[in-house]
Amino acid sequence: MKVTGKIHSVQSLGAVDGPGLRFVVFMQGCSLRCAYCHNPDTWDFSGGTETSPEELVRRILRFRPYFGETGGVTVTGGEPLQQPEFVAELFRLLHEKGIHTALDTSGAGDIHRAEQVLRHTDLVLADLKFPTEEGYRRYCKGSLMAVEAFLEKVKELRIPLWIRHVVVPGLTDTQENVEAVYQKAKRYPNLEKIEWLPFHTMCLEKYQQMGIPFPLEGTPPMDAEKVKTLTASYAV
Repeated sequence: MKVTGKIHSVQSLGAVDGPGLRFVVFMQGCSLRCAYCHNPDTWDFSGGTETSPEELVRRILRFRPYFGETGGVTVTGGEPLQQPEFVAELFRLLHEKGIHTALDTSGAGDIHRAEQVLRHTDLVLADLKFPTEEGYRRYCKGSLMAVEAFLEKVKELRIPLWIRHVVVPGLTDTQENVEAVYQKAKRYPNLEKIEWLPFHTMCLEKYQQMGIPFPLEGTPPMDAEKVKTLTASYAV
């Protein structure tokens, strides 16, 4: 049966989603509801544009002269692991072309179906949203246990790993939280980098247009200097 997937959008030349310049694919659909989500328009599984892996690869190849050998393709979301068959086939085709693949994921998905994606993944960018089960359930409507199972599989397959964590004023910027995330990330021998991402409020307009409340409305953007300090103090 021919595989297709729902794509929310693409970014032809991204510079913050893996090494080098990247062609970034935003998948449609996500089961989590993170309090600080910046892409609520990717939640709905019925949205997006249906396409085939082959069609998307043809589109990507037009930009290969720009990302070349030092960059590649990153699939993000939404949540890519909600459409594992499509992402796996896309990555397989990209590997046939010698293109580097990166999976930007929350780890929320069926671990057995996720493995087919990981077989064709060169780098995992994992969003470790909270260091506790309570934090995941309260602020993401998800489970840390599921994320840890995914990260164990990434470790087992020896795939290079970057851990990402959004730093939110009054929520995740405490010394206790940052230290817990750091210690949890360091458990993985395949860890190459920790990225501390500053919370911002550019998503507010999306929530207003969609007519849904933003859970962290009134929270200020994260101070850039504090994030720089974190990056220096808690680096791999």
